[in-house]
Amino acid sequence: MDLIRHLRFFVSIAEEGHFGRAAAALDMTQPPLSQGLRRLERHLGVDLIHRTRQGAVLTSAGSQLLPRARLLVDDAERLLAEAQRIASAHGAVHWGATTALPDRVVTACVGALRSAVVPDTAVSTTVGASVDLVADVRSGMCDVAVVEHPALVDGVEVRPVVRIPRWLVVPSDHRSAGAERPTFPMLAGLSFACPPRATNPPAFDTFVDLLRERGLDAPTVPAPDDRSVFAAVAAGTSFGFTAMPPSSTPGVTWLRIAPQALALRVRVVYRPGADAHADAVDRVLYRERLR
Repeated sequence: MDLIRHLRFFVSIAEEGHFGRAAAALDMTQPPLSQGLRRLERHLGVDLIHRTRQGAVLTSAGSQLLPRARLLVDDAERLLAEAQRIASAHGAVHWGATTALPDRVVTACVGALRSAVVPDTAVSTTVGASVDLVADVRSGMCDVAVVEHPALVDGVEVRPVVRIPRWLVVPSDHRSAGAERPTFPMLAGLSFACPPRATNPPAFDTFVDLLRERGLDAPTVPAPDDRSVFAAVAAGTSFGFTAMPPSSTPGVTWLRIAPQALALRVRVVYRPGADAHADAVDRVLYRERLR
């Protein structure tokens, strides 16, 4: 039997506490999941899960074996990621960028990486949440990434924090859009369009705390990227922040307010041995800081 695959079934059921939710998390249907668990139990000679009307409950044996099962599953995923990285190391650089990074910086980083080690090296780009990018670098799936600060960066190498200019964007018909000296309390009544907290809890909490210190306690609405932020702002119900310079965007007005406090803080994280790639990306970020 495929032991790792079946252990993954067991770990998912234990974590979800429910067969249906575990099947959904694994992108499969419930019957083969249940059959796989029973096969694993027969193979190990112990019952791992009690099936109840309320859901799935660990047996005593299941509780004892779950930590070891998690380790095996995680190690298998790391092995695959490292094998993929090694297999592609001679032909490509894998890097990632937080969704908060403006397009011009992303493309500049790609250009810098292409010539960092070997000219015309193929560059594979992932744009995503900071927590996911750190995990990708830690596992070896990414060589280097730009993530929003603060973030949990244990297990990876890091470079210093760089501040990139960021603007407040508000609905064009909002009173703050025409104010000579706009303030944060003027935004009361609007929601804050921003990436969900799960994408980077430390940065999310830091930003919300900053707004409250400035006199604004706004409800948040999920907006994972600039496009979503602009759509929410143009609808007249939200404000947001962007590192994209002012442009002609219907329904959206850019405001320069508290530039130092609201600057986008990012840093380079990278795997051991990818110093050259980290240097190339860090130089791009530093140039943006001087804008």
